[in-house]
Amino acid sequence: SVCPEIKTICLDVANGYSEFFVETVSAVRKRWPQHTIVAGNVVTNEMTEELILKGADIVKVGIGPGSVCTTRKQTGVGYPQVSAVIECADAAHGLGGFVIADGGITCPGDAAKAFGAGADMIMVGGLVSGTDESAGQVITQPDGTKIKLFYGMSSSTAMTKHTGGVAEYRSSEGKTVQVKYKGPVSNVIKDLLGGLRSSCTYVGALSIKEVPKRTTFVRVTQQLNTVFGTSDIGLVPGGAEKTNSAISDSKK
Repeated sequence: SVCPEIKTICLDVANGYSEFFVETVSAVRKRWPQHTIVAGNVVTNEMTEELILKGADIVKVGIGPGSVCTTRKQTGVGYPQVSAVIECADAAHGLGGFVIADGGITCPGDAAKAFGAGADMIMVGGLVSGTDESAGQVITQPDGTKIKLFYGMSSSTAMTKHTGGVAEYRSSEGKTVQVKYKGPVSNVIKDLLGGLRSSCTYVGALSIKEVPKRTTFVRVTQQLNTVFGTSDIGLVPGGAEKTNSAISDSKK
């Protein structure tokens, strides 16, 4: 291998259902039989099984739930994220594979639900956007507030930056947003880990691996008491304003 230190290969496309993608997963497995292969994105058990049988070790799950993804709006295609994770995790684990819940993690509670649905890992973007460690420069607005830009990789911003623009035959399936500057990502991670630890105590799980065995999902119309809004104006360590927001299950 040219880069012996690389042990994992990620094959990441928006539509993991194309025949060409499946063939690519198979070809990569034949070329690098000892590497860990991550492939996605898909949202159904049949395709999860297909990718694992073709050589993937880990399947990435999610079409449309991302905070800066507009695939559902532009194409009408998508799948409720919790349902997708439950379905795909069950299929993957039956074949000795793993799944990553990609998208829809807006708060620590969403992460807990992803693990409860069977996810082995989670992938977040919007949750850590606006932090020191995220890409982009801090921009100071005329009123003194600080922001950072956050955009999806299928947005016109990303395609203009990396491929010269949006091709004439397609449309943008992502958006660019301004995110309030959050300071160091450690604040977000501490809040995330704290929520997960507390979730484990509520359901009686000794570890993340045990969470699915202790979880039961119930359909609700509202998961939060929003009489005073969904954000906390309290301060987190370092003086940064805490603005963790949550959305109801019905929006996923």
